[in-house]
Amino acid sequence: MQSKCPSESAIEMTELVLPNDTNYLGNLLGGRLMHWVDIAAALAAMKHSGRVCVTASVDSISFFEPIKLGHVVRIYAMVNRAFRTSMEVGVKVLREDPINGSSAHVATAYLTFVAIDQYGKPLPVPPIEPRTPDEQRRYEAAEIRRQQRLEQRELLRKRHEQIQAAQSDVSRTC
Repeated sequence: MQSKCPSESAIEMTELVLPNDTNYLGNLLGGRLMHWVDIAAALAAMKHSGRVCVTASVDSISFFEPIKLGHVVRIYAMVNRAFRTSMEVGVKVLREDPINGSSAHVATAYLTFVAIDQYGKPLPVPPIEPRTPDEQRRYEAAEIRRQQRLEQRELLRKRHEQIQAAQSDVSRTC
């Protein structure tokens, strides 16, 4: 399978924050931004893989500043690294004030997507070949985040087994 550079998956999405997108303080709802982030990341994953992709996990999302009613939201997404059937997508969110032109980096997110076939089964995805120092940095950081995800998943699996065993013990004594 032919490798691709991260920039080939780049997506830019633009949204205007309208009244229906805000809370009672006039700030963009966090859930609305998460929805937009998921869409942009999915488009980047599909662009990279050439396949339908589904969200496997939202690994992290950090909000730095509020986004106000009337602001323009620019969402940039790109595949940082591809594994066998999954991809980590990094997302950067900028806020722009269309009146005074000011802008700020207001959120960052990392999501994992899996390419699937028409039956919902995972498919292999093209490898990523970083070409710039920034792409290389993001590529290496994605592997660290992946290892952390896998360790966390194993920890949760063990904890779940312990809880089930404890519940089984309790039900036998009642």
